[in-house]
Amino acid sequence: MGNPYETDLDRNPANYATLTPLLFIEWSAYVYSERTAVIHGGRRFTWAETYARSRRLASALAGRGVGLGDTVALMAANTPEMYEAHFGVPMTGAVLNTLNTRLDAEAIGFMLRHGSARVVITDREFSPSMSGALAKLEHQPLVIDIDDAEYAGPGERLGELDYETFIDFGDPNYAWQRPADEWQAISLNYTSGTTADPKGVVYHHRGAYLNGIGNILQWGMPRHSVYLWTLPMFHCNGWCFPWTMAANAGTNVCLRRVDPALIFQAIKEHRVTHYCGAPIVHNMLVNAPPELREGITRRVSAMVAGAAPPQALIEGMERIGFDVTHVYGLTETYGPASVCAKQDEWNELDTEQRAERNGRQGVRYLLQDGMTVMDPEEMREVPWDGETMGEIMFRGNITMKGYLKNPAATEAAFAGGWFHSGDLAVMQPDGYVKIKDRAKDIIISGGENISSIEVEDILYRHPAVLAAAVVATPDEKWGEAPCAFIELKDGADASAEEIIEHCRAHLARFKAPREVVFGTLPKTSTGKIQKFLLRERAKSAAAIQ
Repeated sequence: MGNPYETDLDRNPANYATLTPLLFIEWSAYVYSERTAVIHGGRRFTWAETYARSRRLASALAGRGVGLGDTVALMAANTPEMYEAHFGVPMTGAVLNTLNTRLDAEAIGFMLRHGSARVVITDREFSPSMSGALAKLEHQPLVIDIDDAEYAGPGERLGELDYETFIDFGDPNYAWQRPADEWQAISLNYTSGTTADPKGVVYHHRGAYLNGIGNILQWGMPRHSVYLWTLPMFHCNGWCFPWTMAANAGTNVCLRRVDPALIFQAIKEHRVTHYCGAPIVHNMLVNAPPELREGITRRVSAMVAGAAPPQALIEGMERIGFDVTHVYGLTETYGPASVCAKQDEWNELDTEQRAERNGRQGVRYLLQDGMTVMDPEEMREVPWDGETMGEIMFRGNITMKGYLKNPAATEAAFAGGWFHSGDLAVMQPDGYVKIKDRAKDIIISGGENISSIEVEDILYRHPAVLAAAVVATPDEKWGEAPCAFIELKDGADASAEEIIEHCRAHLARFKAPREVVFGTLPKTSTGKIQKFLLRERAKSAAAIQ
């Protein structure tokens, strides 16, 4: 006898549909058609208008033969065109590939070739790197220019027509179809590729749908939130927030570049409720002149991810009245896939203790199936003792399909049925994960493991330090030793000896930096400090000595 709950109870169009975040914009345009969806300078678009523009884009692309499995690449700032592409491109069945605006022509050219881009939509600001990338291609894609009125700088048009003219060819009532399979690819995002060619991370409609909803649940976002785009939309598809904001029926406030004055101005003018960014972005706001914050009377919710945020940063955000939620994830997990879920009893702690709790990587997102710390060799969970290090691993629906055209890397990433993050961490007694380091960033000195993050956390507590990064430098006696690269606050002063003594006062002496180098730290477009460049500097300096 079969299972009675499966007999004659089949899936049909009335009781089953594939999940796709494209449904979110359709819903908001239907229910809240006249609410403002996108603000960019003097431009305003309602949800009905944004949906129509996205459908025009889809229709125009389809008219050029773009369809299932094709790639459409975008080189753009945070503008309405970039937002619309998150819906218009996948409405055709094509895959959206958003490109990092700070990459050089060589890297961009690789991505366009590897992803087989049929169409490239590019902002005039980035024409120097994009023209070089296009020149490297054997087969030229269709090129569409974005000529944004909010940008008055240099740059030339590279395509046969501009974006507005292109979508004018499209039908605002284009009858897009949901994917036949929610496993279908929706976007392609490339990893940084600091030591080799970047890997193409493939997202599917199901994961984008679930993480788009998950952001609302984990952040507790009220309906019609006002979201400021400080985070680049090209980075992990803006952590899925283009889709989140459509589900929220909120307002997207676009921002071409990160600048504290512009951010505070936008918060005041548009009554911004939420924004996201790497620690360096929040650090800029904490250390901005206090007068820039004058007039902000409502509490702003900030989400921080990227490099593990220093405890001092979280304290600083609380001090200026911003409510910080700490999330963690990777390109391979659609951006944030874990959250440091706050507990009520933490409110009874002092500021320093509360910042320590909030500085952890936390627990899995509600819509992610699993997150833990394992011994990567034996694939066993480490003890919850806050001491035993292992590798953070994920599994579930908000984990990538795999790496495009790279089965060996995909197989290695999913070894043992878990996604291997490459981040070293411990499980604390309450089940929260705390990162110790990237596997490649751990410093082994005299056989002892030194967490660069632990040392950086102390460095950020020095009043003169704006940004800090610690890497290994070769050492004849110990094998490796910590080397600190420091960027000082404007007008501040500190000596190497002072910095080292500050660390020795708060750490075991062997963990304190042996060398301190002052200067501007190299950063990615998302604010992450480029440690691979600092490691090379440290090695070169050691070789000269």
